[in-house]
Amino acid sequence: MSSENPIERVLLGGEPRYRKAEVAEATGVELSRAERLWEAMGFAHVPDDAVVFTESDVTALRTLLQLVSAEVITSEVETAVARSLAQTMSRLAEWQVGIFKSVLGEKFADDVETTAQFAQAILPVMDQLQGYVWRRHLAAIAGRELEETDARTDEPTSLVVGFADIVGYTRLVRDFSEIELAGLIDDFEDLVTRRIAENHGRIVKTVGDEVLFVADTAASAAEIALSLNEGITAEPRLPPLRIGLAKGRVLARFGDVYGSTVNIASRLTTLARPASVLIDRECADALRDHREFSLASIGPTKVQGFRGLRAWALRRAA
Repeated sequence: MSSENPIERVLLGGEPRYRKAEVAEATGVELSRAERLWEAMGFAHVPDDAVVFTESDVTALRTLLQLVSAEVITSEVETAVARSLAQTMSRLAEWQVGIFKSVLGEKFADDVETTAQFAQAILPVMDQLQGYVWRRHLAAIAGRELEETDARTDEPTSLVVGFADIVGYTRLVRDFSEIELAGLIDDFEDLVTRRIAENHGRIVKTVGDEVLFVADTAASAAEIALSLNEGITAEPRLPPLRIGLAKGRVLARFGDVYGSTVNIASRLTTLARPASVLIDRECADALRDHREFSLASIGPTKVQGFRGLRAWALRRAA
């Protein structure tokens, strides 16, 4: 980084003043620990003599250490916390730089001073909006957790995990221009975001042509899956989806989900035909009394790692 770069001055909130050893000394931590946290956040290795750190870097490290010392997080998971924050913020930052480029056009690279002025004007607005969305999500998740705690019994809680995958995505990447592909992905993400939210689900993550979501009940997940396929049908521009649902216990960690239930949902998605939904036994059992849905057994399936996995095709009742 160079102090002569006005964009970096604006975005970082000051001039680079410190080497990494000086940051570690200023915060009272071992250099190896500071380096581990830096790299966990996805930043490149910094040479010992490089002056690239600002006052905000020192403040951020002190803040993280305060969270550890106050036992808000433990030292054992501090790296995982840093990594989780980085993965979320990195995607957000890429999208925001894309906005800068679309607004400024050629000026983004050719007129650095104008780009810096634009960044300085828009950053407070983005900060405010990000804070609002974060607090709203925090309130919603906290409220849901409180309700689940009130209703909790001795039985283990479970979630329904769903995958929705665009059919023929590899061909689309090959045949579409970048602009066409970006438009298709935007339309896909807009559809899945709306349909999942409308039916009380939650998006865990999107990866290109696939979205991973969860719901608290099989009925909500089934409605999400069927409404997604119906929404795709109403949008001729969008290719069909394969969707798989599985119900069971999951490990929720730093905004992601893990476990055999997630793996089963993923396997069922690969087995599903275009514009169809496959569900596992637990989902099928939970939906049998719901007359709005129709289930058709397709029998045992050959899936590596899941011997005798049974699946049902989910449709709307006639």
